[in-house]
Amino acid sequence: MSGEISVADALGLAELRAGDPELLAGARGIDRGIRWAHVVAGSAAVSLLDGGELVLTTGAGWPRGGDELERLSAALLDTGPAAVVLELGRFFAEPPAPLVAACEGRGIPLIALHREVRFVQITQRVHQRILAAQTEALAARAEVHAMLTELGLNRSPVDYVIERLADTLDTAVVLEDSARRVVAWAGQAHDDHPVAAWAAADGREFPLPDGWARVPVEAQGRRWGHLSALPGPAHPAGRRTVLELGAFALALGRLADPEGDQWLQLSSKHLFDVLLGGRYRRDEEVAVQLAAAGLPVAGRRLLGATLRGSGGLGGQPPAERELLETALRRAVSPEGRVILAPDDEAAGGESGSGAARTASVSGDHGGSARPASGPALIALLSFPPGDPRADGLESRVPALASRLAREIDALLPADAPQHWRAHLGLGASGGRVRGLISSLEQVRAAGELDPAASAGRVTVQQAERQPLAYLVRGLAALPEMQEFAEEALGPIIEHDSASGAGHSGDLLRVLRAYLEHPTNRSLAAQRARLSRSVFYQRLALIEELLGVDLTDGTVIATLTVALLARR
Repeated sequence: MSGEISVADALGLAELRAGDPELLAGARGIDRGIRWAHVVAGSAAVSLLDGGELVLTTGAGWPRGGDELERLSAALLDTGPAAVVLELGRFFAEPPAPLVAACEGRGIPLIALHREVRFVQITQRVHQRILAAQTEALAARAEVHAMLTELGLNRSPVDYVIERLADTLDTAVVLEDSARRVVAWAGQAHDDHPVAAWAAADGREFPLPDGWARVPVEAQGRRWGHLSALPGPAHPAGRRTVLELGAFALALGRLADPEGDQWLQLSSKHLFDVLLGGRYRRDEEVAVQLAAAGLPVAGRRLLGATLRGSGGLGGQPPAERELLETALRRAVSPEGRVILAPDDEAAGGESGSGAARTASVSGDHGGSARPASGPALIALLSFPPGDPRADGLESRVPALASRLAREIDALLPADAPQHWRAHLGLGASGGRVRGLISSLEQVRAAGELDPAASAGRVTVQQAERQPLAYLVRGLAALPEMQEFAEEALGPIIEHDSASGAGHSGDLLRVLRAYLEHPTNRSLAAQRARLSRSVFYQRLALIEELLGVDLTDGTVIATLTVALLARR
């Protein structure tokens, strides 16, 4: 406890060492805290003790043996002293056996002094040390309180508060919610990974390991979770006190966030930062974190996914995002598990992956405009073996997409625009952590491709069915790939950007429609929304500008890759 010194500290004081102290019993209690020092003379004074004292006595007025001494020893130790210091010589030449046995049995240190000392000097010195420790504890507590108050005034995110607490305690600190899922953690663990216990418990209560400290995060009769710290060095304010102050600050923040959005999204955001940023050492470490966050890995089918709305749903973007989150959670339950986080880089505009482009929302990819992209999510999915939502991705319409479409229909407001769609991107499924990360990176780097299928209001792009698109889009950010695309398409890009007679500005769109159906020019013309004669004229112009034959397989492959890279 803060504001105390231990029995071991007292044994180091010069005033006590002058008595030639000898530890006779109760060595396992050497770290017991001393609340005060008290001189005891006579058997009646024992009743005045309140617990936690360093008892100083010569044994004056004590019985010399027999049952009375045993009863006195028991009564003395029943008060819970920190330690008993017995000066030998005047009243006891040898330590009384009943007292030695009682101290050893209860783990309360019994210290014999072989030389006479002045108890007043010992009590004075002990009290000075206790008061100094209390002053230091108060100052340290005020410092921690000021730090947490500043974080609260700055509306610092929960994960940063946890980081500061971990720095303060110089150990790992873990925040869990009421379901015992890890919301956030920070700091280095010296032995096992700090979230391993939560992963093993799988949401159940588990005994706190030795040396750990845990305090509830609660306020106004509501408990939202617990804050725990691994063993670490002592803190002047007391490690538990620091945790309690941190828990109080987190509870105030939770009251200010009644919907709990920050807690719900925080652990997911941290995990995606770890995965996409490569901030981990071993796959096993990632598996532990995923399991602790509610995404089982062992013996499961895993895949990454993206989900975005087409915008224009009405209301505020958070409402659209909430609808997408709820629908996807329902679509994977009850056997599946999902971790979601906002993909702010890809949402609502142009991104490095080319998310905001035009395409059809209903499978007509020739040129009808897609509404501006709305909220975007990234997701990690886990299913049991044999679940068709993970193993049926080679199907034209994946089972997950069909299930998602039904959930969206149930959640959409009655006045939802008819053109609104949700676009689901599915990476390849696998059974290992490395495969899960690759699946997420794959589908995220690809951005929003033309749908390979649709189910209701859900359009789908699948890595299993669009391998070339995923490969090229994963490499599209390379300068060499962009240079290749510009060289391959440069003349028609320049032609489209010009104006005047003969410049229709649609050659890229026509080329895209043709490359999607190179063996059926009539269908390609239909998708381009042009008459066959005008479509053929455009193709002839493209061949002239590029100096190629569009029936040549190598040319078709080259231009397909160039278009994918440019988009």
